[in-house]
Amino acid sequence: MNQFERPTRRFFLTLMGAGSLAPFLMASSDSTAKDGRPNFVFILADDVSWNDLGCYGNTGIKTPHFDRVARDGLRFENAYMVTSSCSPSRCSMITGRYPHNHGAPELHTELPLDQVTFPQLLRDAGYHTVLSGKNHMGDVRRAFDVISRGKGPGKEEDWVEQLRDRPKDKPFFCWFASTDAHRDWQFNEDAPRYAPEDVTVPPYLYDGPKTREDFTGYYHEISRLDHYVGAVCAELERQEVLDNTYLVFCADNGRPFPRCKTRLYDSGIKTPMIVYAPGRVRAEVASGLVSSIDLAPTFLELARVTIPETVQGVSFTALLQNPAATSRDMLFAEHNWHVFQAHERMVRQGDWAYIRNAWPERQNLCIESTAEYPAGEELWAAEARGDLQPHQRDIFTVPRAAEELYDLAADPKQMSNLAGDPAHAETLNRLRRLLDQWTEETGDTVQEHPTGDREDIHGNKNPEFKVNEFPGAARKATRVNHSGPVRIQEKHGEQ
Repeated sequence: MNQFERPTRRFFLTLMGAGSLAPFLMASSDSTAKDGRPNFVFILADDVSWNDLGCYGNTGIKTPHFDRVARDGLRFENAYMVTSSCSPSRCSMITGRYPHNHGAPELHTELPLDQVTFPQLLRDAGYHTVLSGKNHMGDVRRAFDVISRGKGPGKEEDWVEQLRDRPKDKPFFCWFASTDAHRDWQFNEDAPRYAPEDVTVPPYLYDGPKTREDFTGYYHEISRLDHYVGAVCAELERQEVLDNTYLVFCADNGRPFPRCKTRLYDSGIKTPMIVYAPGRVRAEVASGLVSSIDLAPTFLELARVTIPETVQGVSFTALLQNPAATSRDMLFAEHNWHVFQAHERMVRQGDWAYIRNAWPERQNLCIESTAEYPAGEELWAAEARGDLQPHQRDIFTVPRAAEELYDLAADPKQMSNLAGDPAHAETLNRLRRLLDQWTEETGDTVQEHPTGDREDIHGNKNPEFKVNEFPGAARKATRVNHSGPVRIQEKHGEQ
């Protein structure tokens, strides 16, 4: 099969089982393609790190459907979320805006109703729009014709149903949001079970029996999501609309383990991203930088809908036909309140990542890094015994470094902070200036009255907890549309 050849229906029917879905074929003259506008299926994973799929090099987790669409689609090697926190990340994707700019920068904050969302614009342009599964963005009824809470433990069981029940006289956009692989683990027969010996524990965690057992649930839920990716592809084949459909996949943030979720390391914000569109997308690998806020303008451009000035991301449509192209030279991310008080910012340019921590005197925690879950529990117990290696003590280090600098080519797990190395002073200063520019142009601020910790490290609730000042509020950042720097020596509005 060459890179532009349509994959055979036999592949997906074989993988899913010919009898697993009711055989049902739409006429090839499906009216969704009459005006040439493509359909879209956007599949969003919950808490899945970029390197936890087979197509990204993980040999322990079975993901045959992901592996196939990655092989026949475009797989991104350097796609990043703008935050590693569930609801702010989703709100950024749907608006194309940074968290401090869309007005919902902290966990569980609802997206303000005056923010423009790209599914709303698609709907206004005549698309049938569906959200099925996890919302976590607030009231988005203006954006979707159909909103379903989803079915099954991963919220994926009605995805095929939504595809079948759609009106056949409109192009469609489906936002399919799984809860796989979010805690707590829920097992069923849609995916294989894994044994502790199947697990590869990252070096920054404690490799013990509780951690290994904890990872088996995570592996299972990723494989379950893979099962439903196959079901969606098979249904699109049955309806003979796959050749006019873009299937796009990514996750909202990294795996729900210590030093991953909420963090600005690659383990937290780097995401698997695949675009599968037979005959429309080159079956290759793209190494250029892509941000999650770039999804909104990309969907809109492909649908031939005007991109509003509120969108801060940049379309990466050029990469779909030329994977060697670039749409940005740098990208940015932020870590705000997520149960625990936080304010970190990151810039990535080339192989370098720079992180700035506004409150280095605080432990860098999330729920998953406390003793509430097995991997965290085992990490804390090992710390109490004095059994941890220096690179495993990240969440216990106080004070933390106010600045961090990493060479991702030499140190992909970001365990060697080079910010204090005089040999890299020029790189450090360059990235400092970029982050300063982004902070100024997007209206970001460090709060004077931040939201404090909701609970302590043992899960005890703070009775005086309340939501306080958001980052950017002092500068009315929700009214700022500036993208910040995107290209080297770029001026706003110029390429």
